[in-house]
Amino acid sequence: MRLQQNLHLSYCTNIHPGETWEEVYNSLVKHLPVLKAQLSPDQPFGIGLRLSDVASRQLAEEAELAAFRSWLESNGLYVYTMNGFPFGGFHNQVVKDAVHKPDWTTAARLEYTIRLARILAELLPEEVEGGISTSPLSYKPWHTSAEELNEVYAQSTGNLLALVAELLRIREKTGKTIHIDLEPEPDGLLENSEEVIRYFHEWLLPEGIARLAPVGKISAHEAEAAILTHIKLCYDVCHFALAYEQPEEAFRKLAEAGIRIGKIQLSAALKVNVPADAAGRAALAGRLAPFVESTYLHQVVAQDAAGNLTHFTDLNLALDKLQETEAREWRTHFHVPLFTDAYNGLQSTQDDIAQVLALLQKQHITDHLEVETYTWEVLPEGLKVDLSHSIQRELEWVIHTFNKNKHAEDGRNQRSGAHAVAYR
Repeated sequence: MRLQQNLHLSYCTNIHPGETWEEVYNSLVKHLPVLKAQLSPDQPFGIGLRLSDVASRQLAEEAELAAFRSWLESNGLYVYTMNGFPFGGFHNQVVKDAVHKPDWTTAARLEYTIRLARILAELLPEEVEGGISTSPLSYKPWHTSAEELNEVYAQSTGNLLALVAELLRIREKTGKTIHIDLEPEPDGLLENSEEVIRYFHEWLLPEGIARLAPVGKISAHEAEAAILTHIKLCYDVCHFALAYEQPEEAFRKLAEAGIRIGKIQLSAALKVNVPADAAGRAALAGRLAPFVESTYLHQVVAQDAAGNLTHFTDLNLALDKLQETEAREWRTHFHVPLFTDAYNGLQSTQDDIAQVLALLQKQHITDHLEVETYTWEVLPEGLKVDLSHSIQRELEWVIHTFNKNKHAEDGRNQRSGAHAVAYR
């Protein structure tokens, strides 16, 4: 659905278990028509589609793709964005740092992403740009030396530039523009705006101009424009909150660097204030203990009174240091629900999402919004509902918050206009 002209909103279907196309399709059939009827009965309803490598191979078959496209059209649904970050299994197994495998140094990651782009080109409505979020190149703890890091940057850049060349061919053949959106996250090779800007300016753009301009018989300016059109940023609000970056400042820095945001993932991190006393810290450890689980990484970033950050690769490791930490605040990578900012005495970074939605009233930042919540089990029993209602509640919170900001902004503009008339 659209919040306003060209601003698409949906949720990421990675919350539905399923690694084969049949499993994915069955989940879509179960949930999407119901959500559309409740949230967008008179307008098309968008999908943030997640496909594993296995599912993408199955859907890429001509008959399967044609049948899916027909189902979308008959149900008033459309795909505008995809999640190409998790390559393999994402449910009912240990994922942890394997979510980054294969990384962007590999041919497998390139081939998978090209396959997603070709599928998206077939599904994408006319006049709508498509986006695919992807890994932040690799997982930082895997690479311990400067030489290793440089090799990872070089190989990843080569594969991304091969991808740009393919996206240019898709655009020429189909008229569809598709961008790949690098998604920074804690302990990713790219995890904040400064690292993204450095990568673009020191690796992606200079290497891209050197490789694309001679081969494609285009100017350096045209090569740079092609890269910035087809390689963008996925701004996951949870991930940037973990970097303690304010949305307005991050958006400003990225814009000044010429880097565009292809998609904003609306997600909230877990946030706690660290008590000063041992008893308070022991009680906090008890409240955090249920969030230690074996499926996903739950990195913790701690901030002290001076603003210094300390990183822990997982929550259990942070809890081991809770009694001795000098931090005032902890933020944990755990995509908690958006609609509430409190969970049994713990808080979230919900306010960062509200700030992002307010900024969208004032400036064009992106065309794509996607809710990515997949931790419903953390809610107190009184707040739990079934999955379809949980998704609906998240989207309704976004719509309500966005419209509330819009009405406030319209009111400010009207008052400003009235003052201007009086002044004249």
